[in-house]
Amino acid sequence: MGGFEGHLYPGLSLFLYGLYHAGLVSRAVICNSPVQYPPHPTWSKGRWARLQQMCYIGFLKILSSCILVVQELHSIHWQLILITKMYHQRNFMYRKQWQHLTLYMSFFLSGCVDVVSQNLLPKRCIILEQGAQALSMWLLLPLMVSHMQDTEGVELQTHMLLIQALFLLTLVVTAELWAPNAWLLWTLKAFLYLVTGSWLIQIGFMLFRPISGYQWMDDDENDIAFATTFFCWHVAFSAFLMVWIYGFSMVWYCYLVADA
Repeated sequence: MGGFEGHLYPGLSLFLYGLYHAGLVSRAVICNSPVQYPPHPTWSKGRWARLQQMCYIGFLKILSSCILVVQELHSIHWQLILITKMYHQRNFMYRKQWQHLTLYMSFFLSGCVDVVSQNLLPKRCIILEQGAQALSMWLLLPLMVSHMQDTEGVELQTHMLLIQALFLLTLVVTAELWAPNAWLLWTLKAFLYLVTGSWLIQIGFMLFRPISGYQWMDDDENDIAFATTFFCWHVAFSAFLMVWIYGFSMVWYCYLVADA
């Protein structure tokens, strides 16, 4: 995730995915329904009935992964090379780009699993979907740890905070394999997706396009300390956003939809 766009687009994808899960768990709690099987309205029986019954979250995962892959390849002018031989030595090339592509492909496969399970199998296989999601998170964690090599100062601090959120998210996603419809785990997952996504966007602005117009200094203790402070603000913002989504969902399902 190099460069401003390399932080903005993945962060935005994770943040929107967190919003989706926040709305999903809010509806499940309010409507007293399983999180994995939210209530659906009565569909028409016309020619578009099949399209209305499809679940599109897997397709959105695939689309976002493809966009991220294209953005990554565009950043290196489509010259993706794994190994080059110079002076009779083997050298690996574009190590960070290969890490990014490995990560994006894991989310792509997770989207493919969602599409197959939700739309093609005779009976939805939730454990398969959550297993693919957990696998992608367990791939993301060591890649991000390796990604911190050759970093220091503000960049190191921001990525350490990101890894903390990713580690907690990985634990929650793994725990879901044994409790697939526990709304508390889904709430934590939505919250951590929001924190991870918004903080990844913030890292892009801090490192590459600071809003103040002044670069963050690696040798300034105040800058490093405020990086942690900003992360705490993102945690508080995500918690407030979760409460707001639940309140809006309460009004929507209990009053607007009920009256309609």
